[in-house]
Amino acid sequence: MTARIQIVGIGDDGLDGLTGQARQLIDQAAVLVGPSALLDKMPNSEAERVVVGSNLEQLQAAIRELGDSSAVVLASGDPLFYGIARYLTETFGKDRFEVIPHVSSMQLAFARVKESWDDAYLTNLATQPLDRVVDHIRTAELVGLFTTSAITPSVVAEALLDRRIDYFTAYICENLGTPDETVTQGDLQSIRNQTFGSMNVMVLVRRHGAADRPSGSERRRLFGNPDDLFLQSRPKRGLLTPSEVRCIALAELDLTKTSVVWDVGAGSGSLAIEAAAIANEGQVYAIEMDAEDYALMIENAKMFVVPSLVPVHGQAPAAWQELPRPDAIFVGGSGRVVPDLVAEAIQHLAPTGRIVVNVSSPDNLVAVQQVFGQAGLHHDVRMINIARGQYQLDRVRFASLNPTFLVLGWR
Repeated sequence: MTARIQIVGIGDDGLDGLTGQARQLIDQAAVLVGPSALLDKMPNSEAERVVVGSNLEQLQAAIRELGDSSAVVLASGDPLFYGIARYLTETFGKDRFEVIPHVSSMQLAFARVKESWDDAYLTNLATQPLDRVVDHIRTAELVGLFTTSAITPSVVAEALLDRRIDYFTAYICENLGTPDETVTQGDLQSIRNQTFGSMNVMVLVRRHGAADRPSGSERRRLFGNPDDLFLQSRPKRGLLTPSEVRCIALAELDLTKTSVVWDVGAGSGSLAIEAAAIANEGQVYAIEMDAEDYALMIENAKMFVVPSLVPVHGQAPAAWQELPRPDAIFVGGSGRVVPDLVAEAIQHLAPTGRIVVNVSSPDNLVAVQQVFGQAGLHHDVRMINIARGQYQLDRVRFASLNPTFLVLGWR
């Protein structure tokens, strides 16, 4: 039986930070495999040394050549956290390896800045394109980044500021766990003008209450625009109707150029704005009672040039009493009040009109269906599950959005 290969995590402090078990495995190894920076931290080992860099094919070849040798693969920090262990176990099988992790430098970085990292966006700039990372940062509360020699903290800061993402406090944590450990705090403007050592982790903490910046892309779709084109409020982010759901909802509303539309609970206006682009000779009334979201809707509308959009600051149903009778109604939101709002909205719907209700809970789904039935509407339902691709190393994985329901009603 082929001997198991030990994957041992090494910290910036080298041998001093290793457990007794990890040291023993390294001392007994006939072959050490890893990048030169980690091999150099093992000065007393008499094992054969196989230097591999970031080239995955080179690493594969080195593993295949080990045979039955007693071997240790050296990795930085926790090898299963944005490290090579996942790649190796998926390539050669889990039974081929044992993993002995070290404390991740990411974990140490968040400990130094005293922030919980359970909900943070974490990634490695060695494996992810900077543009994609910046788009994720735009909507994040907390961010942890493994930087590279090419994509340094100053490069990241420059990329964020170029896209008007200026609402983060940055911490650059260098040489973690060593006597030379340093943590530099500053805004992105100051970080962009500084240089740092190669061994660092960049932590970004969003300023309280800062709204997302739109991506700044000059291209606009008629509908289904990316979510990051719209300003969103904090901490209510996630209430914006995702682009995939918007596309289906707008299709089911059956809009024409001259449609009169109500968007009840419009939030920051993503669906109403796209409805206004379709019904560009009609009127789209976007009803929102939250002052912050209403202000963001105004800002979003400026970017899309939709003169048929009519923002309405008020609480339904009182806010719609003076509005023209709608050909189409979209209701979004959560809570027990949704079915009651739907029941009142139906009374105003044009004889050939359609209503689409977006709910996230099964209770509201059933309640809205009952309301449609009592009103004598034909109705149907769509359950929407969306997963968006995320790239890690040479693999694509999928991150699921929360499932949602569209309840469709028509006379």
